[in-house]
Amino acid sequence: MPTWLRQQLKRAYLQKDSYQIRILNQCWFYYKKKYTQPKRQQQK
Repeated sequence: MPTWLRQQLKRAYLQKDSYQIRILNQCWFYYKKKYTQPKRQQQK
């Protein structure tokens, strides 16, 4: 997980900002899906 995302998640949890937590969670799953696919699938 990128450090910028970790820092923002930590800040959102400390402030108990559920909206921000949901947005950042969606960002993480998008990032994970986009950047962790096998190389063969990314070329299509």
